[in-house]
Amino acid sequence: MFDSVQSVQQELADLNYICDANIATVVFLAQRLEKPVLIEGPAGVGKTELAKAVAAATRSQLIRLQCYEGLDEAKALYEWEYSKQLLYTQILKERFSDVMSGAKTVREAAERVGEEDSVFFSENFLVPRPLMKAITADAPTLLLIDEVDKGDPEFEAFLLEVLSDFQVTVPEVGTIRATQRPLVFLTSNNSREMSDALKRRCLHLFIDFPNADLETRILEARVPEAGKKLSADLVRMMQALRELDLKKTPSISETLDWARALLALNAKELDRDVVTRTLNVILKYEGDVRKAESELDKILAKRVDGQHPDAAAAAKSPARGAGKDAPHQA
Repeated sequence: MFDSVQSVQQELADLNYICDANIATVVFLAQRLEKPVLIEGPAGVGKTELAKAVAAATRSQLIRLQCYEGLDEAKALYEWEYSKQLLYTQILKERFSDVMSGAKTVREAAERVGEEDSVFFSENFLVPRPLMKAITADAPTLLLIDEVDKGDPEFEAFLLEVLSDFQVTVPEVGTIRATQRPLVFLTSNNSREMSDALKRRCLHLFIDFPNADLETRILEARVPEAGKKLSADLVRMMQALRELDLKKTPSISETLDWARALLALNAKELDRDVVTRTLNVILKYEGDVRKAESELDKILAKRVDGQHPDAAAAAKSPARGAGKDAPHQA
């Protein structure tokens, strides 16, 4: 259990998840208010990692439901173990014969067998899927419903009962209520708009691309062997690339991948050659690679003393100096 917003930040930082006060506040309130959290934002900004870090910090079992088009109750909630039911039917065949003995008509025999339905449609033959596992768990649990925007609107509507009452209904068994409420995190890459009904049931959190300071802290925590010089160069490069009109803007996950790739190549600093050879690590479309290459000289020039080239020139010019209008260094 988190004692305060500050404790959220500290405990997540101990797990190498660096977050700001806004994220920490939502996590703290989700725990105290027992409300689900809908986390929206671009892919790769740390939405799923946040859920994993919170689960680890709270010593909760992480149960993950990955959403996709066509996902239904059978994969998300439960399904019947038909092979086991059939096996039991074969084993108990003689008992069924005893039950049906004396029946004068097929209808009467079927009615007698039907009276035994509860034996085969009971929790013994129920295969729990992620939602039911989270609802019935005895230990502290965090349910991660990942990329909920990829699911169908019908599945989103089905989730409402779980998120509002923390219960699920199995027609043959009845309503199963949570013995203790799990923490619930839903993530969305905004591929479609979530319904108002879903949003009403959740606290909302939007995680955007990190600014230079936060990205530097994340990089130093996750890939400390990169060192300050290479980390600073990487962050400046990534911040500049995000200003380009790309089909897929690189996120913090690509920053970490790029740092590890450069270390594998024993690169100590960024130059045109190493950047050109490794752009495919962070850019996933050929058109984006070509656009970045066309702007590469201009972007690399901005690394002079960590300043924009105009600012660097101003710093060297006695006439202009580096007065109050000089850009802030990342």
